[in-house]
Amino acid sequence: MSGLLHIGILGAARIAPAALVSPARSVPTVQVTAVAARDRARAEQFAAKHRIGTVHAGYAELLADPRIDAVYNPLPNGLHAEWTLAALAAGKHVLCEKPLTANADEARAVADAAAKTGLVVMEAFHYRYHPLIARALEVIPQLGEPRHVETSMCFPLPRFGDIRYDLGLAGGAMMDAGCYAVHALRTLGRAEPVVTAARASLRKPGVDRLMVAEHRFPSGATGRTTASLWSHHVLGLTARYTGSEGSLKIFNYLVPSVFHRFTITRGGRTTHERIPGELTYLHQLRAFAAAVRDGGPNLTPPADSVANMEVIDAVYRAAGLDPRGAAPRP
Repeated sequence: MSGLLHIGILGAARIAPAALVSPARSVPTVQVTAVAARDRARAEQFAAKHRIGTVHAGYAELLADPRIDAVYNPLPNGLHAEWTLAALAAGKHVLCEKPLTANADEARAVADAAAKTGLVVMEAFHYRYHPLIARALEVIPQLGEPRHVETSMCFPLPRFGDIRYDLGLAGGAMMDAGCYAVHALRTLGRAEPVVTAARASLRKPGVDRLMVAEHRFPSGATGRTTASLWSHHVLGLTARYTGSEGSLKIFNYLVPSVFHRFTITRGGRTTHERIPGELTYLHQLRAFAAAVRDGGPNLTPPADSVANMEVIDAVYRAAGLDPRGAAPRP
């Protein structure tokens, strides 16, 4: 395609200004053109605040706008698949907030639709586009045979009426925080793990506020993910890879441009590195625009989303819970 990439936003979500609107001001090939919300007044307020030119009465109207090339989907988890599929059917590329869908079956449906249409679908694991992860993947092969990978994503969310605690909208700690932990585990482990055990603490029936899962990789290496929205794990943003010849520990793999620690231990010697890079959302938006415009690399495509959701579904089952969006067990 030539000219500007015109993006419309499905929903006036709190994440949208940081994840898309602000970064777009630094990407000259991108323009946020329109927004739609269930409440038109809210969409109008959002548009006025962020200088977005067009407000649509609903999501379907935005998807029918011929000026829109792509959409950003920050809707609640349980609506991601429905509106991503609708966007693909309307001929729009999609940058969708994580998790891409509520479960692996939905992710497969999105992957199939993306393959049939040839349109770009990128899951917004923004951390994956920062140079810190590229550097980690350079270091890991130097640490010998894999032994253990451990990742965490924990932060306090005491607003218990938040949609992230809503089972009907595919809420839960494993969905909101755990999808990051699982994705980082798979990325650093460079293989697909099997879930061997999981333990959940519930906020209300079916909705986990804490999830700890054990994993095993094909190599025999073990793994652990910890995800929390409300527990004694107040804050956890760490990733650790242990190999036969050394280890790598990362603090704040999620937003490393703010602050991070990158620690390599090998041969009895410990070194610290600072990995330069801009805001993760800016790296991600540039990658999305490049993928749409000229086929640039998509590091978080639907096939990757399917694999991530398969692990998340398996974690829920291992903890004695139903995957999100699945029919309850008898």
